[in-house]
Amino acid sequence: MRPPRLYLYIDAVARHGSIRKAAEALHIASSALNRHILELEATLDTDLFERLPRGVRLTAAGELFVGYVRRSLTDLDLVGSQIENLRGLVRGQVKIAASESLANILPRAIASFHSTYPGVRLHVQIDTHRNLTRSLVADEVEIALGHELPEHRDMKIISRVENPLCAVLDQNHPLATCASIRLRQCLEYPITLPDSTLSVQGLIERVLAKTSFALEPILVSNSIEMMRSYCRMTQAIFFQFRIGAIQHTEQQDLVAVPLSDPELVHAKLVIAVRKGRVLAPASAAFAETLTALWKAL
Repeated sequence: MRPPRLYLYIDAVARHGSIRKAAEALHIASSALNRHILELEATLDTDLFERLPRGVRLTAAGELFVGYVRRSLTDLDLVGSQIENLRGLVRGQVKIAASESLANILPRAIASFHSTYPGVRLHVQIDTHRNLTRSLVADEVEIALGHELPEHRDMKIISRVENPLCAVLDQNHPLATCASIRLRQCLEYPITLPDSTLSVQGLIERVLAKTSFALEPILVSNSIEMMRSYCRMTQAIFFQFRIGAIQHTEQQDLVAVPLSDPELVHAKLVIAVRKGRVLAPASAAFAETLTALWKAL
C-alpha cells in the first residue's frame, strides 16, 4: 500500500536532518518539499523543525509528530501485508538489522526463507550492536539480530538461541584438537580482538574483569573477515560466536573450539522487535525461519 506522500516527506527530512538531502533522496525539488512542510506547520500552528545554518532539527512537537508518522507507516505496512495474506499471497518487505558476526550465515537463512516465500523482499543492514537497538526502537527496521544487545525499555526479545563464543584458529594450531578451552589458555599465542563496535569485545571484557590476567592483542579490528584472514596465515587466535564461525570451519582450514568460561559458553543470539509492534506475516515468518535454522545448526 502506498503511504501518504506527506508522511514520507516528514520522515525523510527527520532522517536526513536536511531538506536539501531529503529532497535529493525523494527525487523532488527542495523548494517543493519545503513548501509542503511549511503548509503542514501552518496547519498545525507549530514548528516541526528548527532551521539551522546547516540543516534542520526536530522540535519537541516535531519529535511527537514524527513518532506518530512512523507508527502510522508501520501500521500501514502491516495492513498491506495482511491484505496480501487474505489473497493467499505472502509479499512485502522485511527490514532487518544484524550484527557483522552474522553476515556470513544470514544468506543461508534468507535462501531457506525465499524457497517458501519468493515474493518477499528482504532488506538487511549490517551494523554495530549498539546501533541495532537504536534502529529497532526508531522503527527503521522490524527485526534486530545480534548478541548481547544493549537493553532498552522499548525492545522485546522474541527468541533466544544458545550460541557460545569460540576460539577460531588454524587447523594445525596446537589447540585445534581440544574439545574446549578456557580463555586463559589463549594467552600463550598471538591474539586478535574485535573492537568495541562488536559485541564480542564487551563479553570478553566482562570475563576478564573477574580474572587476574589480561589479553594483549596483536591486532584489533572491526572486521571479522580481516581477523579470519590473518589467522589463516599465522598461529593467531580470533574469537567468534559458534553460528557465525560455521562457514569458516566448513572450509576445513579453520577450527572453532568452544570456550568453557561460564559467561562465554552460555552466550545467546537473540531476535528482537520493538515492544508493542505486531510483526507483519512475512516478518513473523522470517523470524520463525531464523529460529528454526539456528536451533538446528
